Amino acid sequence: MRRTRAGLVAIAAGALVLTACSSGNGSDSGGKQGKDVKATQSKSAQQLQSQVTFGDAAASTGPAAPIAGATPGGTLHALERDSYTHLDPGQIYVSNEGQLATLIHRGLTTYKLDDKGNYTVVGDLATDSGEQSDGGKTWTFHLKDGIKWQDGTPITSKDIRWSVERLFAPFITNGPAYLQQWLANTNGADYRKLLPDGPYKGKHLPDSLLATPDDKTIVFHFPNPEADTPYLFAMPGYSAVDSAKDTKEKYDKAPVASGPYMIKSFETGKSMTLVKNPNWDPATDAARHQYVDTYDITFNHQQEDSTKRLMSDAGDNQTSLSFSNAVDTLNTPKVVGTPSIYKRTVAGYQPFVGEVNFNMTKLTDLNVRKALAMALPTKPTYTALGASYGAEYAGGFISPTLSGYQKADPLGKVAHPDGQPAEAKKILQAAGKLNTKITYAYINTTQGQQYSVVIANTLKQAGFDVQRKELPSATYYDLIGKVDNPYDIYASAWGADWPSTLTVIPPVFDGRTIADQAPNYSHVNDPHINSEIDRIKKITDPKAAADAWFALNTYIVTKVIPGVPTVYYKQLQLFGSKVGGVVYNNITAGIDLTKLYVKK
Repeated sequence: MRRTRAGLVAIAAGALVLTACSSGNGSDSGGKQGKDVKATQSKSAQQLQSQVTFGDAAASTGPAAPIAGATPGGTLHALERDSYTHLDPGQIYVSNEGQLATLIHRGLTTYKLDDKGNYTVVGDLATDSGEQSDGGKTWTFHLKDGIKWQDGTPITSKDIRWSVERLFAPFITNGPAYLQQWLANTNGADYRKLLPDGPYKGKHLPDSLLATPDDKTIVFHFPNPEADTPYLFAMPGYSAVDSAKDTKEKYDKAPVASGPYMIKSFETGKSMTLVKNPNWDPATDAARHQYVDTYDITFNHQQEDSTKRLMSDAGDNQTSLSFSNAVDTLNTPKVVGTPSIYKRTVAGYQPFVGEVNFNMTKLTDLNVRKALAMALPTKPTYTALGASYGAEYAGGFISPTLSGYQKADPLGKVAHPDGQPAEAKKILQAAGKLNTKITYAYINTTQGQQYSVVIANTLKQAGFDVQRKELPSATYYDLIGKVDNPYDIYASAWGADWPSTLTVIPPVFDGRTIADQAPNYSHVNDPHINSEIDRIKKITDPKAAADAWFALNTYIVTKVIPGVPTVYYKQLQLFGSKVGGVVYNNITAGIDLTKLYVKK
């Protein structure tokens, strides 16, 4: 599912984080500030443990609730590391582009975060989060009145149909593929056979799959029940495209806006300017605001650079923030230890869960995997990420950002982050497996050298014969992504596409997806996992599905042991003193851009 560019992005994020995490800066600065940020993130986790609700028409009706103290006007400056490669909704899958999309694009649904920290999927262009029938196979959406493109023309069901059908065209290669695969009832890229040229040669999906009986009604007829449909349409990659202004490949640099802001100028790799979209009507939008006049976005700001600028809080830095940059680990102790700076931070989760994979093609003995899991320390990863400010010890493969998250520690990794090499050695001795050879592949950076030594030495204490193998960071995932790779254990990270485990366990643990560069890095192919994936996918009640996914997670962690979950990723973000309305959104994994204003 995510082994398109998105999979690469989620995984590359893990690789980049692993590289950063090896920065070796790993002390927890402690003190009152450390406890405060942990309490904030713990509260966020508790909020996410409750089911994310699907909103009705009332919850989906604009305008959005006003932000206390907000005033219109002014310019905000965004200090970003990475430029935007894709602006076409169909090509958007990376997190920084997804954040930008909340300002310029709209889809059938979106997420609304209220002032109590509750998350709701609401109708965005649609009047509600969708009406299901036929056991979850049919989903009907009705468009709101007054929704328009930036030039003032109405957004109609024709645009939604077009936006869906163009996803099958060969030039759309970077966005998500869930919807296409659901409609085509297939995995991989075979979905393109359903409409090989998209709508560009006059052909369309049949009404038996996608019907638009009038200008305001869209009906999806899926071959199978799809209970996560409201989540799916909240993805930026399924935002609407103006059918009359679609320029195919060129649309990726100059899209037509439907959100509260539109692009005034964009110079790739240098800067972007957003201005208010005059044809966005707040009465149609339950989630967004348009307080800021202009967003001045500049690129090539590394985390250290953006952190230092925001710490200074001088000049334009007072009205600056970074949409996606976290506080860099070198400056974290000073940020959290200086009250005047620390009060200008927000903290929360990212969707990624770190894992040390066990290559089950090579490590076929369950006792060996049990011993590895018992011995392997997770503290080096946690410490290198900045301790409580950048990570939380993981008890399973399912992140706290997922709806219905249940806190558990079946492997004892949270309770014993240094590992239990003595206990692991007993398992190896009983199984007659002492001195089992383990090839441990790790990212070759200075910091990677450091934390890999700690892990390797702990495994040696447990009775393993460990050989460390350095891999270049630029090709790390290419190398571990080969099914016939020669390594026994290696780290990765995976992030959910929406707050449902449907976007975690199937891509990472379904044995039928094993292929070069697929995210099933442990090559696990367990009949019970595979059959449970098929069964749970058909459950239409979100809570029942969440419970079933977590039960399967426990089975994977304790009975199959394809690897060890290490940490849940978190981040600390800093902003200028004249930036108002700043809250952290655990679903979009960063500062919520829909609530910002400039303080007078």
